[in-house]
Amino acid sequence: MPELPDITVYIEALEKRTVGQRLVQVRVTHPFLVRSVDPPMSKIRGKMVNGYRRIGKRIVMALEDELFLVLHLMIAGRLQWKTSGDARPPGRRGLAAFGFESGTLVLTEAGGKRRASLHAVRGEQELVEHDPGGLEVLDLDLEAFREVLLRENHSVKRALTDPRILSGIGNAYSDEILHRARLSPVKWTERLTNDEFSRLHDATQTVLSEWIGRLRGEMGDGFPEKVTAFRPEMAVHGKYREPCPVCDSPVQRIVYASNESNYCPTCQTDGKLLADRALSKLLKGNWPKTLEEMEERRVMARSHGGSNWT
Repeated sequence: MPELPDITVYIEALEKRTVGQRLVQVRVTHPFLVRSVDPPMSKIRGKMVNGYRRIGKRIVMALEDELFLVLHLMIAGRLQWKTSGDARPPGRRGLAAFGFESGTLVLTEAGGKRRASLHAVRGEQELVEHDPGGLEVLDLDLEAFREVLLRENHSVKRALTDPRILSGIGNAYSDEILHRARLSPVKWTERLTNDEFSRLHDATQTVLSEWIGRLRGEMGDGFPEKVTAFRPEMAVHGKYREPCPVCDSPVQRIVYASNESNYCPTCQTDGKLLADRALSKLLKGNWPKTLEEMEERRVMARSHGGSNWT
């Protein structure tokens, strides 16, 4: 799912190309995409683009007459910019095309699940309803950061990714932040020490700022084309069993529902393996507690002709 750094560069690219221009055409090929009926899309066409903003992981296109388009890309939604005339949404993946005088913005979504959404909104008051309420983390000093994370006692992973607490952080960048801060994803926020809060705040600011800078550098004067949550430069996210760039220990993961946490046991959990809910329930008392114990069981399984069970 595109997160704060990705949405930031999307918006910057769109500002350069469309602010001050009219949205001359809107083509929606999948009706499920549009989740609102008032104002209708017919009232959106022809309006001047005044600017863009980010609400959490949503892209907001601000139009004249206090009209807004709110686009949530969800997991698999992506944007493309076409300068050729009469650009159309491509094949099954194409959901919509927004035509401007300078080109066309195309919305696509990979996979069979259609989760991306588009709302047309009338007025700032209605726009507020699309804001989950999370604070902008790059604007928070250490004390404000600590205060918002302590409003409720959650795992630090959940606190970072809860859109009601912090704005724009998801699964990928939370993994990178926690690795940089040397913190376990399952540690409770109320148990964080002053030093750990300081490390977490610094890591959050640094990781997000670094990735915004990196993505801007990749984009240059072009349009973001390779928006993905799995990047080779990432330390742990999507790097299960690959060596940690700090200590060379194999990156581990815990899976829950449709999400997962990637972490380094040596750097983040004092060498302890976190119990994956599904596997630990299946294996019960046989769940390994350390990397060494896991490796011993792998060797034993191979020696008995078994498969690599983790």
